[in-house]
Amino acid sequence: MASTSTSSISLQTNAQKPCFPSKSAPRISHTNLSFPCSLPLSTKFVCVKSSSTAKYYNEVVVDEEMDRIRRLQNGSDVRGVALEGEKGRTVDLTPPAVEAIAESFGEWVINGLEKERGHPVENVGVSLGRDPRISGASLSVAVFSGLARAGCLAFDMGLATTPACFMSTILPPFAYDASIMMTASHLPYTRNGLKFFTKKGGLSSPDVEDICDKAARKYANRLTKVSILLNIPLSRVDFMSTYAKHLRDIIKERVNHPLHYETPLQGFQIIVNAGNGSGGFFTWDVLDKLGADTFGSLHLKPDGMFPNHIPNPEDKTAMAVTRAAVLENSADLGIVFDTDVDRSGVVDNKGNPINGDKLIALISAIVLREHPGTTIVTDARTSMALTRFITNRGGHHCLYRVGYRNVIDKGVQLNKEGIETHLMMETSGHGALKENHFLDDGAYMVVKIIIEMVRMKLTGSDEGVGNIIKDLEEPAESIELRINVVSEPRYAKEKAIEAIETFREYVEEGRLEGWELDSCGDCWVSEGCLVDSNDTSAAAVDAHMYRAKVSDEEHGQHGWVHIRQSIHNPNIAVNMQSSVPGCCQTMTRVFLDKFIIANGMDKSLDISQIEKYAKSGIVG
Repeated sequence: MASTSTSSISLQTNAQKPCFPSKSAPRISHTNLSFPCSLPLSTKFVCVKSSSTAKYYNEVVVDEEMDRIRRLQNGSDVRGVALEGEKGRTVDLTPPAVEAIAESFGEWVINGLEKERGHPVENVGVSLGRDPRISGASLSVAVFSGLARAGCLAFDMGLATTPACFMSTILPPFAYDASIMMTASHLPYTRNGLKFFTKKGGLSSPDVEDICDKAARKYANRLTKVSILLNIPLSRVDFMSTYAKHLRDIIKERVNHPLHYETPLQGFQIIVNAGNGSGGFFTWDVLDKLGADTFGSLHLKPDGMFPNHIPNPEDKTAMAVTRAAVLENSADLGIVFDTDVDRSGVVDNKGNPINGDKLIALISAIVLREHPGTTIVTDARTSMALTRFITNRGGHHCLYRVGYRNVIDKGVQLNKEGIETHLMMETSGHGALKENHFLDDGAYMVVKIIIEMVRMKLTGSDEGVGNIIKDLEEPAESIELRINVVSEPRYAKEKAIEAIETFREYVEEGRLEGWELDSCGDCWVSEGCLVDSNDTSAAAVDAHMYRAKVSDEEHGQHGWVHIRQSIHNPNIAVNMQSSVPGCCQTMTRVFLDKFIIANGMDKSLDISQIEKYAKSGIVG
């Protein structure tokens, strides 16, 4: 093995806290930077003294080093622990790991373009945006270094949103070849991750798996596990102003206000809760400029420690404080964004939270008026009442696998097969529209709701958008339980899959009385969408899952149980829903006694949460 010497260098800068560019900021500025200049004060880096940019081991390092990188794949994203401070978790999303992944992505983009065009390509541009997480600065250095190694031109968008990163590959004069968003969505400040885009949209799980596999080989064979310092040109760009204008133009054109075209939101008070993430721009660069009153908005200042609450439209605290602000200010609408603004939820003028099935119903009603008879794809955790809501309005409901990328890919596939599908939405708040490049964009979803709100007002209605879903029934019970896999991380996925496949066998063999493996049911598209073995799956299976419908003599079909392998953590998620009070607890007892314990799985799974709910009906 070749020898090398290393030295520790302390880097000091006066870098400002990340913020959105001011109105007077130039669109693009070019500077030649030694990357560490964007690091926080006194960041330490190890620099390899070598005549080449990297040295390699003569032999591959142990498989564990490679597995560490591969395990960073999180479905169609990359996620990991970037900072210490999380009990039971070690830092695995390090600058060297990120550098290897960014380099592999850059190579993947270049190879794809060369294959598509049939000749070598030059000046391949890749933009990078990030949320305000405190690990963002140091990991950005690693991304730029990796892109440089791959031969790409790097463009720094600074604080941005996930949808904006994709749109930077579409909107002129930018139209980059690809983009990366650095975010871990609603996860704790200690986490971070990467989302990847080309002009065709977000990458699929197999694509990200391939990139991580190549990155693992690069990482494991490098002599030193640190990012190499490179002097390369870096272009800083203000894309968020262009993206905000794009959203403003959509609202102005579609509302087409008869009295004040340029300020169609005049007379409306709209409260935004950005959760200290990247969504504050929507307040001052979209709503304010369209004439809205945004007094009372919450947590607009980006803060990577997220001091107030989890930036998540599913979070009860986030919804509660937004509801309180709407009622206190008699506002027309409240908006809750997640950290990177690819998800959103709203609160109507009466203070009713609208997320989950309610948000899907609201968007579905709007879309079905615009596109009668269209198919709407959701994940398999939506209620039977939502299916009735959609079909009562002339739509078709296709239930598909959990995972926002799965749901979106299914919609893309159906459109290719000639089945008009305009909306794909998951209960988590990820929603994509055919009219918006199949992009899960929380800001765009809010734009659709705002346009509808203004149109209702123009027709003389003061009811608010919540009135649109007044006939949506709610399930009597709905619960999610988690079962931790007792295993080393490298074997957890395999054990989870084994347990889920055993569940399928139990249901198919009739060992759980009244339980039947579910399919699309009334969905006219095709049978078997919920089953992983479906021959016409939209994408490769990234997580095993099944849904069983549950019936008994007294109530008939009254509920369902959905079991899936988590792609975020080494556990199994179990969702249950019932139209009959008390039946979720009954289903939990059957699941525990006749499946888990009867099959001896209580020795390999932590079932404490399942036991607690089965006995008391209370989940801690």
